[in-house]
Amino acid sequence: MWSRSSSSRRQVSTADGDPEKVLSQVQDLSDWLLANPQINGCNTFENLHFFLRTSKFDVERTKKKLKTFYQMRADRTEWFDNRDPKLPEIQELLNLGVFLPIGADAEQRMVVVIRTAAHDPKLHTQNNVFKTSKMILDLLLKLEPETCARGMVAILDMQGVQLGHALQMNPKLIKRSVESWTAYPCQPKLLEFTNAPRHVNFFLNTFRIFMTPKIRSRLFVRRDGTSVICDQLPKELGGQGLSYKELSIRWKQLVEENADFYVEQDKYKSKLK
Repeated sequence: MWSRSSSSRRQVSTADGDPEKVLSQVQDLSDWLLANPQINGCNTFENLHFFLRTSKFDVERTKKKLKTFYQMRADRTEWFDNRDPKLPEIQELLNLGVFLPIGADAEQRMVVVIRTAAHDPKLHTQNNVFKTSKMILDLLLKLEPETCARGMVAILDMQGVQLGHALQMNPKLIKRSVESWTAYPCQPKLLEFTNAPRHVNFFLNTFRIFMTPKIRSRLFVRRDGTSVICDQLPKELGGQGLSYKELSIRWKQLVEENADFYVEQDKYKSKLK
């Protein structure tokens, strides 16, 4: 539970509208979570304000988002249980750099690079790839809430993709992956696949089946390069920013330094009926 402290007031931007109204809305959400303990959501001001802001300050919409998010965390135990950064399977994927946040684009939205083929499908399960990616995403929301609240821009680099990678992504897993993106409070504003093989649309059509029309309209495919304008684009995408290797080292260190964060976050998931 939270109180209307001076720190919480400072976190309400004038761009959010009437600060007193926002504080009242967050209080309503806090009371609602307390009255619905089965949701078992994080009841801090920072968390509730973030969900409210990314739901366009619609309280009922925010409640639905909170329920969906914490239900997902309970349902997908393969992604959200035992998130110890020191686990060998997590260490290997952190070293490979399967999910790399890079910074804000020209519209001040958070850009992440998802390296869909960085892992070896014979050695790494797709569920562990998703688990590692969501560990980094959760930490990113904590470290960069302002940028993330404006939306996410995902560059999905398919360089080196093989049949084995495609075979890992069965329809059930694709459905769960798409649902997880929409369950998060930060919405994808662009999903751009790059270095895509010629037959990629046969594969992506399965993704499109499970997407809402809005998300589907934000999916684009390129043979190479990226349309994203960002000062920190990695060298591999034609930018002047850190390389994939350097970004991997940075985010591996951040994840390891925040091991306690995952212990705390893992407490919050719906109590399944």
